[in-house]
Amino acid sequence: MNNKPATASTSPRFCNMGNFMRLPKLTDLKGQDFAIVGIPFDTGSSFRVGSRFGPNGIRQISVMMKPNNVILGVNILDKLKGGDYGDINVVPGYIEKSYANIEKEMDEILAHNIIPIGLGGDHSVTLAELRSIKKKHGAVSLIHFDSHADINDLVFGEKYNHGTPFRRAVEEGLIDPHKSIQLGMRGSLYDADEFKKSAELGFRLIPTHEMREMGVENIIKAIKERVGDNKVFLTFDIDFIDPAYAPGTGTPEVGGWSSYEALQMIRKIGDFNYVGFDIVEVAPCYDAGEITSLLAANIAFEFLSILAVKKK
Repeated sequence: MNNKPATASTSPRFCNMGNFMRLPKLTDLKGQDFAIVGIPFDTGSSFRVGSRFGPNGIRQISVMMKPNNVILGVNILDKLKGGDYGDINVVPGYIEKSYANIEKEMDEILAHNIIPIGLGGDHSVTLAELRSIKKKHGAVSLIHFDSHADINDLVFGEKYNHGTPFRRAVEEGLIDPHKSIQLGMRGSLYDADEFKKSAELGFRLIPTHEMREMGVENIIKAIKERVGDNKVFLTFDIDFIDPAYAPGTGTPEVGGWSSYEALQMIRKIGDFNYVGFDIVEVAPCYDAGEITSLLAANIAFEFLSILAVKKK
């Protein structure tokens, strides 16, 4: 029988268009350490859409990545077994149906004791990831790099949006906010008390201007003191980076971090009990020379390097 392509009515055309770092496609989850998972949903976005093409953009430029992390002194593929799981078949325009699909696929991955590395998609997808993580690991600590706190109650009168996931995560008991930290928030706000509201939810929030005053070493110390030995999910919104370095995103904020500074921070927080990662909000249609996708690929590579160092 001839193989036939998936119909666009069951698998969107922007799903499953390539593999990260040309890694093998995962057809058997047994015995694997990690899985790259595309989550190409962007209709939780409030301004510019396009991050549904983020997983494909990251994968395409990830051919530039080599397996040796010289700074951390590890070859990721010598130490880890894994590959590209492909994309979860989201339902464009229907966030709760997409959440159900994401949760179901993540459940299968986590059942095999694999650490997922999600490629978004907008930041709304992290809520579905955390729902699955909770079933496997209980409430976890969140390390959240972003220029926005994403703790709104309602956006356009709706509870599910890329600006609401971490309020929902607290309400649903998916994370322990008292052992979680939000880093990098900046820019103008509708609500002048947003940072206070983050604290009221239980988070520690360190905005960019305070991070600058602290310096990298004190930032790392604050993360370690906050998280302790809890299990951790690390979520990284690409707009944590200044748009001079990462223009390809839906809600850019000026005054952010350089690519070097971001990678430096990630390399210094490897010594945690990680159970999952994601990199979100990459929108290639606003990119320049694929530099945003390339940075996101490098961030995913650093996630893999963290896992390899721990296994080493």
